[in-house]
Amino acid sequence: MWRFQFGRVIGYAALGGLAAASMQGLGWLTVQSAALRPVWTLFHAATFVLGLLLLVRAQQPVWLEQAARTVWLRVRALVPGQGGGAPLLMGMLWTFLPCGLLYSALMVAALTGSAPSGAAVMALFALGTSVSMMAGPWLWLRLKASGNGDWGVRVAGLALAASSVWALWMAFAHDAAPWCTVPG
Repeated sequence: MWRFQFGRVIGYAALGGLAAASMQGLGWLTVQSAALRPVWTLFHAATFVLGLLLLVRAQQPVWLEQAARTVWLRVRALVPGQGGGAPLLMGMLWTFLPCGLLYSALMVAALTGSAPSGAAVMALFALGTSVSMMAGPWLWLRLKASGNGDWGVRVAGLALAASSVWALWMAFAHDAAPWCTVPG
């Protein structure tokens, strides 16, 4: 179980760092190229809408669920059934699990502005969620019996929407917003 959880931390942190670096690169490009500024704004606006959707409906959109499920099925086929490395590898591949809460946390990591910060956000997310995952099947069954987990999806949606609004506001407040013209 410990190897599996360690694999989750590695996988989540790597994906969080990649997402943040990608977003940081896009942000840098939008400052350098006026043509990419609308892409930056649209990304954050779409992320805000996704966050509101998660908050209101307490479930991820069907297209996101299906895409994540397709990725997970392909990745799961790569894990060997035997050997001591299987739990570690399965934990690392757990990153591709179709989960709205996971992908909402990944969006928050993408908005951190740097790869180390994005990796740290996702590593902390993995550590936080590992507490409940290590409690065992009894805890999972008990939590499922007390509700369907809507509150977790709603909180993730709120965090995602708030992060997007914050990113847009910070760009606007520092005159770096994609819709601001840069004096030439």
